[in-house]
Amino acid sequence: MDENLTHLLAGESLEHLEQVDYLSPTFNSSAPYDGSFLYPDIDINCGLENISSFASTFFPVLYSVLFVTGLMGNALVVWVLIGFKKINAMTDVYLLNLAISDLLFVFSLPFLVQYSAVEQWTFGNAMCKIISSAYFVGFYSSAFFITIMSVDRYLAIVRSVHALQVRTTAHAIVTSLVLWAVAILASAPAFLFFQEAEDNNRAMCIPHYPNGNNGWKIFSNFEVNVLGWLIPLGILFFCYYNILKNLQKCHTQNKYKAMKLVFVVVTVFFLFWTPINIVLFLDSLQNMYIIDDCHASQRLALALELAEAFSLAHCCLNPVIYAFVGEKFKKYLCEAFQKYARFLLRCKDYTAFSGHSFDKRSSLHPASSQSSFVDTVL
Repeated sequence: MDENLTHLLAGESLEHLEQVDYLSPTFNSSAPYDGSFLYPDIDINCGLENISSFASTFFPVLYSVLFVTGLMGNALVVWVLIGFKKINAMTDVYLLNLAISDLLFVFSLPFLVQYSAVEQWTFGNAMCKIISSAYFVGFYSSAFFITIMSVDRYLAIVRSVHALQVRTTAHAIVTSLVLWAVAILASAPAFLFFQEAEDNNRAMCIPHYPNGNNGWKIFSNFEVNVLGWLIPLGILFFCYYNILKNLQKCHTQNKYKAMKLVFVVVTVFFLFWTPINIVLFLDSLQNMYIIDDCHASQRLALALELAEAFSLAHCCLNPVIYAFVGEKFKKYLCEAFQKYARFLLRCKDYTAFSGHSFDKRSSLHPASSQSSFVDTVL
C-alpha cells in the first residue's frame, strides 16, 4: 500500500475506502510501495508525494470542522425528537434515523483526523474494521433514509389515498429496520477486507483483497455507484418531479416555499454526491487498465481527495435541509430552548403554537388538503 496515497486518502470516505490502496494498475501487494504508480510499459514511476503533503495538512482541519458541525446539528435533531416530541408519524421516524445514520458517519471523523495527521493507524486492527464498517454503514443508511423520506413525501402528496394505509409508525419502524439491514449487508466487504497492516514500518488501516484481486475493488466502486447514488438519485428525481407537479396545482401561501425546498433537496444530493461517484467510476476504469496514463493517475488521486472532502459535508447539511427548515421542527426546537435556556426572544414567533397542535389551522388559514400537502414537504 502506498503510504502516501493512504494518508492522502486517510479518513477515506465510504466511497473509496475500499480501493485507495490499489490504485496502481500494477501494484504488487507483496512488495513495499514507495508512493508512486508504476507503469512498466513506459518504465516510469508516477509520484504522489505532493498530494500526500497537501492532504496531511489540509484534511485534518477540514475533518475537525465537519465533525463539530455534524455532531452538533445531528445530535440536536435527536435530542429534540426524543426529548420533546412523541414520535408518532412516519416522517419523524425517518428523520430520527437519518440523524442517527449521520452521527454514525460523523463519529468516525476523529479517527480519520488522527490518521491523516500522523500518517499512520494507531488504534489497532479491531478498530480499523469497526471504523471502516461504521463509515460505510453511515453512508449507505444516510442515502437510504434520504430516499425513503422522498418516497414518504411522494405517497403523502401524490398518492394521498393510498398513503393513509401505509404511512403509519409501525410501517416506518419496519422499513427502517430493513434499510439498516441492507446498509449493514452492503458494508460487509469493509469489515471483511479492512485490516491493520504494516507498510514501510508504519501501521495502516487498508483493505486487503484476496490475491490483490481487482475484481473486488471494481465491485466495491460499482456498489457505491449503483446502491449509494444511481438508485437513490433516480428515486429522488421521480418522487420530487411528481411532487412538484402536484404542488403547482395548490393555492396556498407556502406553495413556493415548499417548491424551493424540493429543489434544494435534489440539488444538494446531486451536487455533493455526483463528483465522488464520477471519480470512483474513473478509478474503476483505471483498475480495469482502461486508464493507464501517469498524469491522469495523478489528477485522479487528487480528484478522489477533493471529491471525498466535498461529499463529507453532506452529513452536516442534512439537519439543515430536513429539520431546521421545517416549520414543525423549528417549533419543537424553540420549545426545547424555552424550557432549558429561556431563549424567549429568539423563539417569540413560535410561542403562539405552544398550546395548539401544529397541524391545526387558525381562522386565517383553514384546514385543507392542499395545505396539508404542503406541510408534508415542509
